[in-house]
Amino acid sequence: MTYKTILVHCDASQSVSSRLDIAVDWARRFNAHLIALHARPPFQPPAFVESGMDLLLDDYEQNVKAGQGEAAAAFAKAIEGKEIASEWRAVDGPADSTLIANARYADLVIVGQNDPGATTVLPARADLPETVALSTGRAVLVVPHLGVPKAPGGTVMLCWNASRESARAASEALPLLKTAKQVIVLIVGPTTSGGADSAEPGASVTAWLSRHGVEVTVQRDTSADADAGSAILSHAADHDADLIVMGVYGHSRLRELVLGGASRTLLSSMTMPVLMAH
Repeated sequence: MTYKTILVHCDASQSVSSRLDIAVDWARRFNAHLIALHARPPFQPPAFVESGMDLLLDDYEQNVKAGQGEAAAAFAKAIEGKEIASEWRAVDGPADSTLIANARYADLVIVGQNDPGATTVLPARADLPETVALSTGRAVLVVPHLGVPKAPGGTVMLCWNASRESARAASEALPLLKTAKQVIVLIVGPTTSGGADSAEPGASVTAWLSRHGVEVTVQRDTSADADAGSAILSHAADHDADLIVMGVYGHSRLRELVLGGASRTLLSSMTMPVLMAH
């Protein structure tokens, strides 16, 4: 498999430029069609308002128009002079539901990490990355809101525990693993959950990846599950990794997310892009 359609969330945040740079770079690398999706959120009036509804609606419409203009300008700047197939989409609706619907027809979705200090007038919901990762059935690349020092995909760290989620993430990341200069398989925890690797942890996934032409180095960390997220970030920093690949654990019911500890830690403290799959 490879990435032939890449969908990137294009909002009016200050961090969108880093997200777009990665999206354009990967579209060129994989000869993919790039779709920039801008969501125009619906008007949500206050629960109690005695007067001034017209003013609130006018303010909302001005903000939506300005946000779309800023996002479109950022996308135009990102693709200027780049020989890629690209498409701009501006749709009405919340960012999460529009991204989920459009992701059904993409191979990879790129979103930004929540920035608690963002000053965007019409921000997306704070749990957008995990909502999309848990709901789309697609690989989701989450880009740190502080940006990245270099293009991701040179040194990749694959987090492995023989679970369904980690297997899904590894499979979704194969196009990147095949083109990476270095791939590190990190096994975190005292044991793995699968019997195939019981004798020598990492041996089976190493053999599987080698059949795809991916040579790996296996690292082991015996941290407890509660410290898995911190251990992953520490090892990634030690090896100067520029991309982490991992399965995201959790479920979404009635729009309330329940995530595993490692997933929560990485999404809140990530310093490099994380490719997630559920």
